Amino acid sequence: MNKINIDGSGRLELPLYVFKELGNTPLELVCHSNAHLLFSNVDSGFQLAGVLGEIAVVDILSFLNMFRKTGQLVFNLQGGRKIVGFQQGEIVSADSTFPDEDICAILVEQGKLELERLPKLRQLVANQGGCGRILVEKGLIAAKDLWLATRLQVETIVFNLFGQNQGTFFFLEKEPEKEKMVRLSMNAQNLIMEGLRRVDERALFMRLIRSFDAIPRLVENAVGAATEEEARLLAIIEPGNLNVRNVLRRCGMTEFEGLRLLYELLNRGAVRMEPPPNMAVAGDLGEILLVFNGALTALYRRIIVKNPRFNEEVNHFLLAMPAPFSLVFQDAELREDGAVDGRRVLSNLAGMQDQDKRRLLAEALSELIYMECMAAQRDLDSAEAAKLIQKVQEVPRRVKKLLVKKQFSEG
Repeated sequence: MNKINIDGSGRLELPLYVFKELGNTPLELVCHSNAHLLFSNVDSGFQLAGVLGEIAVVDILSFLNMFRKTGQLVFNLQGGRKIVGFQQGEIVSADSTFPDEDICAILVEQGKLELERLPKLRQLVANQGGCGRILVEKGLIAAKDLWLATRLQVETIVFNLFGQNQGTFFFLEKEPEKEKMVRLSMNAQNLIMEGLRRVDERALFMRLIRSFDAIPRLVENAVGAATEEEARLLAIIEPGNLNVRNVLRRCGMTEFEGLRLLYELLNRGAVRMEPPPNMAVAGDLGEILLVFNGALTALYRRIIVKNPRFNEEVNHFLLAMPAPFSLVFQDAELREDGAVDGRRVLSNLAGMQDQDKRRLLAEALSELIYMECMAAQRDLDSAEAAKLIQKVQEVPRRVKKLLVKKQFSEG
């Protein structure tokens, strides 16, 4: 969490991403003490705020249900943001910036969309403000498919909240948007009980699975009889080239159900786990990463001296990036020298066509370069910042030429 100092004139200097989000929004001081300041948008209908860890997600949801509150519960978490809509204490909607919880990912899990088309379909939906109706209008899915997926999406977003113990939350009293409201398969109390059960079971699963980066492999002559779902999971595991994270993305079921099946197969001895290999990023993707990481390291090395919390700021920016760039940086953080972890990025791009991988990676890294250039202007003296920015801004242009040349050679 960023530490912010008050100068001698009573002014606060906010992190860049906070200022960008607030803009010129008028704020009022709601309350204060010698240990806190609380500001709110004057028109927000603000009612409640806090820090996870001090209070559990289950307690927040139970409170809003018990007192039949109507409004939006917003969570700012490590990895993104979630908004849960309440009407008279019942959960009626949920949005998420986590890539694995968007409507396209849910439809892939249900087998209604192909995994290989996921990046392009995400971009299509993002261009329509996140509305999945465009998929129905283009005949890619049926209206009933969208309704069922939306209901499952809301429940998934809520269930995945229960494992969160870091982040902040606030509640705004406002009427939910009618077009986003969904009739769920269970009421809020049952959702809470199911969420708690899943937290306990997931912890049990991970004792055997250990890591999402680990590689599951079949054990010869040990599979035996398998259900239809197990057979589908085993067929994905059989080549032995995918980690747990990518196996779950391809298995056509929710993460929780995929983990449960994998756990059962491990318990039966049909599957074993191997630690993740050391992966070097070679080829075109390696060249793109090498060029961009050189610039990122140069920026980071200068800025971190002036702003010791710059690493946190950049990681927050990566986690909050919109689709499709969020896919590139999912679960990724900066290395100690300020470079991007190429192994994680390569894993996130698995399954895409080579041309799409190169384009999306270059565009996502260009966004990161732009953000760090803005930070350089803020944290460094003007002469040093101008010289550094002029040097690193050549990188996106160099990579763009490389992509054009590669595309031309591929015909």
